[in-house]
Amino acid sequence: MFCPQCNTAAEARTTTLNEELGQVEYIFSDKTGTLTQNIMSFSKCSINGHAYGEVIDPLGAQPKRLDFTSFNPLADPDFCYYDNGLLKSVKLGDLHSHEFFRLLSLCHTVMSEEKKEGELMYKAQSPDEGALVTAARNFGFVFRSRTPGTVTVTELGRPVTYTLLAILDFNNIRKRMSVIVRNPEGRIRLYCKGADTLLFERLHSSNNHLVNITTDHLNEYAGDGLRTLALAYRDLSEEQWEEWSERHRQADRATDCREDRLADIYEHIEQDMMLLGATAIEDKLQEGVPETIAILSLANIKIWVLTGDKQETAVNIGYSCKMLTGDMTEVFIISGNTVLSVREELRRARERMIDSSVPLPLALPPLDPPSSTTLDSISGEFALVINGHSLAHALEADMEGEFVSTACVCRAVICCRVTPLQKALVVELIKKHKKAVTLAIGDGANDVSMIKTAHIGVGISGQEGIQAVLASDYSFSQFRFLQRLLLVHGRWSYLRMCRFLCYFFYKNFAFTMVHFWFGFFCGFSAQTVYDQYFITLYNIVYTSLPVLAMGIFDQDVPEQRSLEYPKLYEPGQLNLLFNKREFFICITQGIYTSVVLFFVPYAILSHGTQGTGEPLADYQTFAVTTATALVIVVSVQIALDTGYWTAINHFFVWGSVGSFFTIMLAMHSQTLFSIFPNQFHFIGSAQSTLVQPLVWLTIVLATVICIVPVLAFRFLKLDLKPQLSDTVRYTQLVRQKTRKPAGRCMGGVRVGGVPEGRLGARGGFRRSGYAFAHQEGFGELITSGKNMRLSSLALANFASRHSSSWIDTLRKKKHSNTHPPQNASGESSPAPSYVSGSAPPLSNSSSLLGGSQDTPLEEGTHTLPVILPQVASGPPTNTPALAPAQVPSADALTPTSVRSPGGDSVGGWNLSLGAVQDALFGWRGGTSRTSGTSSPGPPPVPKETNHTV
Repeated sequence: MFCPQCNTAAEARTTTLNEELGQVEYIFSDKTGTLTQNIMSFSKCSINGHAYGEVIDPLGAQPKRLDFTSFNPLADPDFCYYDNGLLKSVKLGDLHSHEFFRLLSLCHTVMSEEKKEGELMYKAQSPDEGALVTAARNFGFVFRSRTPGTVTVTELGRPVTYTLLAILDFNNIRKRMSVIVRNPEGRIRLYCKGADTLLFERLHSSNNHLVNITTDHLNEYAGDGLRTLALAYRDLSEEQWEEWSERHRQADRATDCREDRLADIYEHIEQDMMLLGATAIEDKLQEGVPETIAILSLANIKIWVLTGDKQETAVNIGYSCKMLTGDMTEVFIISGNTVLSVREELRRARERMIDSSVPLPLALPPLDPPSSTTLDSISGEFALVINGHSLAHALEADMEGEFVSTACVCRAVICCRVTPLQKALVVELIKKHKKAVTLAIGDGANDVSMIKTAHIGVGISGQEGIQAVLASDYSFSQFRFLQRLLLVHGRWSYLRMCRFLCYFFYKNFAFTMVHFWFGFFCGFSAQTVYDQYFITLYNIVYTSLPVLAMGIFDQDVPEQRSLEYPKLYEPGQLNLLFNKREFFICITQGIYTSVVLFFVPYAILSHGTQGTGEPLADYQTFAVTTATALVIVVSVQIALDTGYWTAINHFFVWGSVGSFFTIMLAMHSQTLFSIFPNQFHFIGSAQSTLVQPLVWLTIVLATVICIVPVLAFRFLKLDLKPQLSDTVRYTQLVRQKTRKPAGRCMGGVRVGGVPEGRLGARGGFRRSGYAFAHQEGFGELITSGKNMRLSSLALANFASRHSSSWIDTLRKKKHSNTHPPQNASGESSPAPSYVSGSAPPLSNSSSLLGGSQDTPLEEGTHTLPVILPQVASGPPTNTPALAPAQVPSADALTPTSVRSPGGDSVGGWNLSLGAVQDALFGWRGGTSRTSGTSSPGPPPVPKETNHTV
């Protein structure tokens, strides 16, 4: 979890949430800087209705990178651009192109540092601003320097100084910024850049035709996943400026509601503007994001993206990072602007889910509200996309239940154009209704509220500073590390904590209840059955270190298998390893052990004699025998509970037993008694007791009676009802005996880790969005002149799910007791399928994204072939489970049927360990069959171009 590019290691900023990392059911993620690299580059633009940046060579040759140095000696040599048409437009003196780049060079809060002539270094509040100012620099409009009242720009080689009259700063509500400047000729002009939805509302009516053309260009940019914003300007007269300036001064000096007064003043001047064009900035996905999201989905973790980008851009990013896939049953778009419209769209989405999951004769009438049972029975892969306006209505008290019940059935949810407060409200809503462990991950200041609201907060140390890191519980530099944090470290932490607690309760009940049984024989006189020093040292010395080592080092499967089999994460979500049932089992086992440890020595020693004929039925002999048996029994028990042995475990377990005998012999010695005669009363007891064969026979018998039932129970459970971890361990043993396959496996099929680069174009849904800075701008600081030299800103499913009856039953119970209802009971989150198919229809009452809402889904039933990994290049000879004669019959295995496309498997398996072993290793990986269960291992993850149905 170390990033060599950033030289940043993962950091745990808390020690109290380790076990919750293994129980996460919902992940809430920001997009910009979290899923993407937040490294921006100027890609395309639209100026006065003309689009630039699309370079298509009819001969298919690689486009040539433009050389700006001959045109502009101050150009940035690292700037990449390929469309020569834009550069020609600037050279030919196109006024609109000049005004476009003049706006980019003036309307910002970037600080410039020029160490020597011509070497400029820009320090920007956000990577977007830096990319835009750099683009203007290369096209001849070079931002050189600023003072509190001026901005100096070199325009096509000619230095020009503008008087900076006002900065109308950006914030998360305005989503735009403006500057008012006076040029050397005395003309006053307002320049504005911001979100197109907000800026288009403030344009002059004469811009309607240009708005339509620019909107089409924005739609094209969205197909490439680019981030956009619109640019506009307004000429002001001297009278207009003087009047507005006076009102601005009064609002700025107000002692109450200052922010609201300034917002009103800004709103007044930003009207009747003229549209210049739009910019498109490319932000690449981080490495490993699609693979990480796919694996987390296999682990039954639902991922919600909460972003400030526009709806259509969020959809495109969803497809790029594989949150949304073409084989999903349906993607629902919620875009209503009123409470009634949002309620109707949510109702319609639920009806479509039910219609797609329930056979037609059993479907509910449209007017009947869906019951909890009906929603739980929904199968299929759905996604929900909701914008900020609709989300505001969905979060109201009378609608939040409907929103949660609909969204939680979906495999992926994208909330776009949301404010930082709405991010926190969505997280709080899931915590309130689903009672599930939530994790929020983000990189900027606008994610802090979401990170603090979730159970676990993760900060990305990227380009937006360290606000998110400071508010988080864990931090690292790449989203892909989340996979290892949860599936490896989180799962191990939950496993270790559960085993620690189970053993802790067991050993203390076994120790304490012996006193209770002894009370019946001592008249409840408060006499202790053990030596007083044994009581003191039992939890401090004799049993503390082994359980501590188990809580630190224990593993049930290696880390590679934890990533290879994501379904291993599911027991933590269902809280299977420590709950009321497990607690009472530990107590019962401890009570049983105490009964054996008391009554077996009591029964034997009461009639036993020494070799000399003297009776052994004395108090001190009984205390030493019981204490020795107790330490040995609990040490053997933790040896059985330890799944991963290290030298430290061996030293602590057997060293604790050795320390018990050493300390007991020392305390019962003549030497200590002679020094402290009033403190050590068990003089010589250990020496005289432990030499008696009958005593050791008693200890061995008590140990066998305590341990044999545990071994028998675990053996029967392993044979009759194996868990997935048991099967994975058996797989590991077989692999150790055979030649290991080359290459890294994921989900049972070796895949290549091809990093996702530029956000690929995806046809169909066209719109764009601009992600804003994560905090308020530096306008007030710049105009105040207090600090004109800012310091550098911080850089910064299984193909068939493991659905044995014990998992299904517990999931059904959990979902039946949760309101509002969750996903289909007894089923894990459907694994992402990679079967080819057309893109799913996007439901929307206004058909915003195109496509008919009533497009029928062609459904068919096919038998899913089993793709099993080969564990050896040749036929094995020493592994009985691999023998052909032991392949389960057709009756022992049930064929798994799936609906195509987007259907979900409805079958399950409940096999003995032998049958599971045969299913894992009895057939070759590439063989298809018409009957038989799916492999209980992870699913095959073929590339999207290879389909096996």
